[in-house]
Amino acid sequence: MPISHYLFQLQQSATRHAPSLAKKLHAQIFKLGLHLCQPLPNTLLDAYGKCGLLQHALQLFEELPHTDRVSWASLLTACNLSNQPHVALSVSCSVLKDARLQPDHFVFASLVKACTNSGDIRLGKQVHARFLLSPFWEDDVVKSSLIDMYARCGFPDNARAVFDSISSLNSISWTAMISGYARCGRKSDAFELFHRVPEKNLFCWTALISGLVQSENEVDGLCLFIEMRKDGIDIVDPLVLSSVVGACANLAVLELGKQIHDLVITLGFESCLFVSNALIDMYAKCSDLLAAKDIFYNLCRKDVVSWTSIIVGTAQHGQAEEALALYDEMVLAGIKPNEVTFVGLIYACSNVGLVSKGRALFRSMVEDYRISPSLKHYTCLLDLFSRSGYLEEAENLIKTMPFEPDEPTWAALLSACKSHGNTQMAIRIADHLSNLKFQDTSTYILLSNIYAGAGMWENVSKVRKLMVMMEVKKEPGYSSIDLGKESHVFYAGETSHPMKDEILVLMSKLDAEMRKRGYVPDTSSVLHDMDQQEKERQLFWHSERLAVAYGLLKAVPGTIIRIVKNLRVCADCHTVFKLISTITSREIYVRDVKRYHHFKDGKCSCNDFW
Repeated sequence: MPISHYLFQLQQSATRHAPSLAKKLHAQIFKLGLHLCQPLPNTLLDAYGKCGLLQHALQLFEELPHTDRVSWASLLTACNLSNQPHVALSVSCSVLKDARLQPDHFVFASLVKACTNSGDIRLGKQVHARFLLSPFWEDDVVKSSLIDMYARCGFPDNARAVFDSISSLNSISWTAMISGYARCGRKSDAFELFHRVPEKNLFCWTALISGLVQSENEVDGLCLFIEMRKDGIDIVDPLVLSSVVGACANLAVLELGKQIHDLVITLGFESCLFVSNALIDMYAKCSDLLAAKDIFYNLCRKDVVSWTSIIVGTAQHGQAEEALALYDEMVLAGIKPNEVTFVGLIYACSNVGLVSKGRALFRSMVEDYRISPSLKHYTCLLDLFSRSGYLEEAENLIKTMPFEPDEPTWAALLSACKSHGNTQMAIRIADHLSNLKFQDTSTYILLSNIYAGAGMWENVSKVRKLMVMMEVKKEPGYSSIDLGKESHVFYAGETSHPMKDEILVLMSKLDAEMRKRGYVPDTSSVLHDMDQQEKERQLFWHSERLAVAYGLLKAVPGTIIRIVKNLRVCADCHTVFKLISTITSREIYVRDVKRYHHFKDGKCSCNDFW
């Protein structure tokens, strides 16, 4: 058969993503001695890359007696498609030493993309310098790739310098620069550039919306999405939908998330895997785990993100056994876990005190899957040891882990010492921490309580003075509640709300009933120098308590109350919510800055450790 036949068949295998066909054709080509006939080797490289057969592509590349720019570009594309940028850069470092083989504009663009995906800005700058000295230095496609690289790596000014050097700006250039500004949190620059775009298409809108969401400007992103819809922009690509679903997840606005879900179905994108994965994450973060599971189990195809989203969501809601069972199913399905999967799994073990299982998972992550543990993994393992009373092991982990322990890590161990009554270790750690500069007020409160519990009043005074000296101020607490057609934000100490009187009456009734059941207010979190009665009144006006009372008054009877708080729930409110869940026979979800709390029948999913 002529070479043209094999060229056509290889192109078909690449288009149809048919790896078995590509391997079969390779065997035939080799058998017939055509494997050195150009352009068959390069086309075969391209087919292997697009079929996800990176190892086959690498082996073929190494066996080629002569490589050219096309074969090099094909291999780089294969590496980038397989999300293996480090492999692409490793291969290229050796190829670049060959003076006879100079990169062209396509190779430069592929190299820059590999640098972007790996976050290697140092090598990226070297590629940029070589590009400027090449005959292709005016290529706008490469320049657009450079804008994206600098923006993604946190160098928006470098990106803007490249942007300003482009002679004829196209949609890709505008989109890359707008996205870069938005992702770096430079909203005004992003909006200024956005308003200058000659023709605002869907991808331009998506760049700004996605960038705003990634930089934690979710409200701006959602408002812009609504504006985009009013402008009649057709959503022919679902990426913007995954971004706004992510915004709903971060803000925990369930009803808006449901509306976006309806829009996804209306537009026919419910079969898009990355949108479905975003929806799973959104429902889990909005405390509707049943909806998250429903989407997950109805997926025709599940990838590692699908499994990880449901495992982490299930673990966060205290359903440890189910999270671990899901992991077993995932492994049986042939899906390799990633680093986020193990964060969720070790977290799940922590919730129910499965120390041996947690250790085994941590070991498996390193030995079986070659995943290097991050600070998050060590923090979860520390949480497991601390919660389970393995305090010496937890302290040893802090001392030996290859990361500098941050404030929450130390605070977790100190809190565990307090919970398990290990006063000696608590004082030793507190003495160490009192010499460090912290920003979180709750850490100072914890230190103060440790010393107070040990009767070391001089140290208590020292901690309080330290807070004054360092001007440590507690971030104003606020809590939001989503009631479907309306969402409401309450601030700590708020006394001007239109329903203030109704809320006060209800809280007073609940307080009286709780005291009958043995409730004694825990005023340890009130720092102000005032009498006990005034301290208890301060607790009365905590934002999460106002939000719960409002929910009980306004929400449909019997429905779940969902609250999001910007700070850690205090010990007293945690006790109060357990009691309220029993008194009112209502389920209450509170997502604070540290954990998800599901209060039901007088118990919390965190098992009183947060």
